[in-house]
Amino acid sequence: MGYDLVIFDNDGVLVDSEPVANTILAGYLTELGHPTSYEDSIRDYMGAAVHRVHDLVLERTGQRLPADFDETLHARTFAAFERELTPVPGVVDVLRALAAQSAPYCLASSGSHARIRVGHRAAGLTRWFGEEVIFSAQDVGRGKPAPDLFLHAARTMGVDPARCAVVEDSPLGVRAAVAAGMDVYAFTGMMPVERLTGATAHFADMKELPGLLELPG
Repeated sequence: MGYDLVIFDNDGVLVDSEPVANTILAGYLTELGHPTSYEDSIRDYMGAAVHRVHDLVLERTGQRLPADFDETLHARTFAAFERELTPVPGVVDVLRALAAQSAPYCLASSGSHARIRVGHRAAGLTRWFGEEVIFSAQDVGRGKPAPDLFLHAARTMGVDPARCAVVEDSPLGVRAAVAAGMDVYAFTGMMPVERLTGATAHFADMKELPGLLELPG
């Protein structure tokens, strides 16, 4: 393989959660008096930790979200995940190819550890990710687009950032990976290429990823 470590984003890269999660988020914000469309949610919050929602609402309206906002949002999102979540098409084949080559990989997500685990159980991905290779924005002081989460993952896995490949699908994630000094492969399943500037390469189908990572066929 061309890299010593592959770092996957989770939402939208491993689990097909972005449509579900952003529908829930847009609906809840609208319910609270902050009209938000699904498209608004994708544009403003995709790839971000939940603190970004608080920050942007406060910045735009001068109002704080309710104290139980995170708890309610997570409960609604987790319930929807249990009903609807599936893996991103083709990603299991990518994980299988990495495992066949004993190629190190991990995930670094803006989501909480609980969200990651709920999603993996619902999508059938638990077997591919032990606790030792799961990294969350909860583990660092700043989430994406800061590089902290990716650097934390690389440091814990014992790999030079320059030898890491990141698989991302959001502008915030791409910016974080670039800031960390890592190559980043941008999946365009949800976001147009022009919003994912700075990536090493773009791909629209998970079947393309093993070739980009120089995995044997």
